[in-house]
Amino acid sequence: MHRWEITQRLVAGRVIGIVRADDTDRAAVVATTLVEAGLPAVEVALTTPGAVRVLERLAGEVGPDGPLLGAGTVLDAVSAGRALDAGARFLVSPALDRAVIETCHRHGAACVPGVATATEIVRGLSWGADLLKLFPASALTPGWLTAVRAALPQAPLVPTGGVDAGNARAWLDAGAVAVAVGGALTRGGPDDIRARAQRLLEAVGVPASG
Repeated sequence: MHRWEITQRLVAGRVIGIVRADDTDRAAVVATTLVEAGLPAVEVALTTPGAVRVLERLAGEVGPDGPLLGAGTVLDAVSAGRALDAGARFLVSPALDRAVIETCHRHGAACVPGVATATEIVRGLSWGADLLKLFPASALTPGWLTAVRAALPQAPLVPTGGVDAGNARAWLDAGAVAVAVGGALTRGGPDDIRARAQRLLEAVGVPASG
């Protein structure tokens, strides 16, 4: 799959589920539950113990035609390479790092670095970011996004941090191309996660892929 196709699928899917856990087993359960719930894209944060193993296992389970798998909290080129080798098709970072973007593109994957200001948005675009993670979204508002896009309508922003089923639609209506949801989605057991995933998919108007 080409990089542009991965980016296109992330935008079409409108929502990325973020897995961040204190141990490998919990991460595996949450990630598998999100996949089974029909989320179109699932990101495993590299701050999670055994994150690379979880990615490898998921990649083997979903196959090339399943949900898109990505790695989050990617801080350097070495981590980027490990995640890509494990099967990640997109990489997400909390900040801008040119080496991560270049490593991602060298392997044909999509890169979603983090930004929080207009200056960072412009820099990310000039460095070739495929999408831009607006982080932390909880410190901003959909109105802020609308105002920034009036000046930078080409910015493909993905609000992350503080997004849930209650406000996801507002971010999309403000001009976000997709949203990413973590803790608001993944708390509790598998049944809780499935129910939240369903509410989130309904909120963004995307049918479950599962």
